[in-house]
Amino acid sequence: MPRPLSAIAPDWWDYTTLDASLIADAARLTPEKLARLSRPGFKVVLYDTLEDFYLAEALEYITAWRESTPDNPVGVCGPIGPTEQLPLVARLVNSLGLSLGSAHFWGMDEWFDAATGREVPVTHPLSFERADRELCFNRIERRLRMPDSNLHFPKGDTRPYRDSWSSGVRCAVMQGGQGDIKHWAFNDPLPRRGRWKQEPPPASEYRKLATRVVDLHPLTLAQNARTSGGGNITMVPTQAITVGPVETWKADKVSIWHAGTHDNPLGQRLTALMISQRIQDSAVPVSLLGGHPNVQFNYYRGGLGTCAVEMH
Repeated sequence: MPRPLSAIAPDWWDYTTLDASLIADAARLTPEKLARLSRPGFKVVLYDTLEDFYLAEALEYITAWRESTPDNPVGVCGPIGPTEQLPLVARLVNSLGLSLGSAHFWGMDEWFDAATGREVPVTHPLSFERADRELCFNRIERRLRMPDSNLHFPKGDTRPYRDSWSSGVRCAVMQGGQGDIKHWAFNDPLPRRGRWKQEPPPASEYRKLATRVVDLHPLTLAQNARTSGGGNITMVPTQAITVGPVETWKADKVSIWHAGTHDNPLGQRLTALMISQRIQDSAVPVSLLGGHPNVQFNYYRGGLGTCAVEMH
């Protein structure tokens, strides 16, 4: 049986092309059942308050950076979305007097301006580099800051960023959120064209993708307009530069943070179920993390919602 067309964007792959029974199974997961999806290599953690949730996320930065030494530098790869952890990271660094001289940071992604053939400038209102600097790194005391050369932000020319992942710096943890389209970073499903017209690429093919410029799924554009632009989809670039699976698999741990803001109740359940059952389908890119040896999903219990029908 051929897979159905997407109910969202027929020229793309996405989770609506999955078997309906899998989606129904995910919708039935209660928070208690969700917590029991943990298995070796995949851990599910629930937090009862947002304060605990974002503090735990911030502490992942601190734990990683405390391991860094000049002889064995350690870094973190972090997202924009969520962002609430970033000021907490700066506050913790300052309070602990933690020198970041040997520590590193990789930004996950950045918007790409097709008209210039470059990443958007830091003056762009949606610039991820700008958000990282304003919410975190510029708030760290100067005596404690990492050198600017240890901050790695993806650019239109991806070579320096890709090289930084092979420079001898260990990535202790890659954090991320999960979007409506079930991506981490901007690893969106691919368009239905060419060799992937009838079937999405197998996991083994998708995992060969490194940091690159990508076309964004229409649902990703709508989500970023909703979460960051007041709904103004015209201000959201249609392309981005994103860290790839190649770099993701170089991280010791992948930690995904679900606050209930960036994906809906079904999506938060679906990817956990697929990873738990080792179902890898590139139409649901986060499910491919089921092939990584150390993945943790972190949930704010109050953001899990329900998949029951509610009319509003």
